[in-house]
Amino acid sequence: MDLLNTLVEKGLRRELPTREEALAVLATSDDELLDVVAAAGKVRRQWFGRRVKLNYLVNLKSGLCPEDCSYCSQRLGSKAEILKYTWLKPEEASQAAAAGVAGGAKRVCLVASGRGPTDRDVERVGKTIAAIKEQNEGVEVCACLGLLADGQAEKLRDAGADAYNHNLNTSEATYGAITKTHTYADRVDTVQKAHAAGLSACSGLIAGMGESDEDLVDVVYSLRELDSDSVPVNFLIPFEGTPLAKEWNLTPQRCLRILAMVRFVCPDVEVRIAGGREVHLRSMQPLALNIANSIFLGDYLTSEGQAGQADLDMIADAGFEVEGTGTTTLPAHRSEVAAGGGCGSHAGGASVCGPGGQGDSVEAGCGSACGGCSGHAEEAPAPVQAEAGEVRPDLVAVRRRGAGTDLAPNA
Repeated sequence: MDLLNTLVEKGLRRELPTREEALAVLATSDDELLDVVAAAGKVRRQWFGRRVKLNYLVNLKSGLCPEDCSYCSQRLGSKAEILKYTWLKPEEASQAAAAGVAGGAKRVCLVASGRGPTDRDVERVGKTIAAIKEQNEGVEVCACLGLLADGQAEKLRDAGADAYNHNLNTSEATYGAITKTHTYADRVDTVQKAHAAGLSACSGLIAGMGESDEDLVDVVYSLRELDSDSVPVNFLIPFEGTPLAKEWNLTPQRCLRILAMVRFVCPDVEVRIAGGREVHLRSMQPLALNIANSIFLGDYLTSEGQAGQADLDMIADAGFEVEGTGTTTLPAHRSEVAAGGGCGSHAGGASVCGPGGQGDSVEAGCGSACGGCSGHAEEAPAPVQAEAGEVRPDLVAVRRRGAGTDLAPNA
């Protein structure tokens, strides 16, 4: 296909595709799907080889969020039967993080539900970061605490945080239909605050909320403009008890096309398969590793993923290797600039910073959409044989163990 050849050439040059080209990827047929994956794989291997970065979520504070994000099981008024608990102590969080690091995780993501942290919360998280880094040499720590006030990103950086996560989730045009208690501009502002403070910006999206192809392209172009170093791609987990409980809009093929589009638009960034991969990609998860170079290990904030060992086996069986702590994730042209506290991919004029100052799906802290550290306390129900095209709501398993409980995490 001329389209795919053009996209590969642009990806190898870090050149932005046209919107029409990005939309065309989402419109490809199932007969063309393997060609799309192969083309995106060429771009992925150019910048990341066959390495897979493992990330591990620690849910510092779960549930009881005052925000009304329609996709989130922790939202105001949610009737989802999830674990609810207040802040973990630094030693508890460090113990949970150590389990993920032992399973091969290179980055620990500290997530807390809520609109945004108080200054006291930032100090609390700073102590947690110190405890984790003292126990786990070389580990990266990303904080995801919601909307940041002035000066808080700098405090997190000084406490040892390497990155900050706050997802845009969907396009600016449709954001108001998903959340009323804060705005799209609020989220952009927080990502810009993290960047300005010298933190690596992690910001992504949630697919499957009823958005159009144009919405998906819009949000990914916005993420490129914001120059996120890491782009988590979440696939909506339709939790019972949330407004989007009936939104089963994704197929494995659709998910692969979305991942490929993200890779072509953001060729040299860490594209992470985040919340919902087990539910929507299912048996095609290994194929997605040819596009994305990063995953979450084990479970998510409020939902179960597949067991950590199954993730490791999947990576090895697909011919990939776990990225070690001694390896720099980002290509040199991004990591060198990021180390100086600036934007990550300006070399060669490939992208520009966003205007202005300054992710269960994986959702917490009003900004993430992932999961937590947990395991499988209850035996999962036997798989249900679905007819072609039928949704699989039986695959949504609420997290029952991990941080905040008396049961061990699963990594």
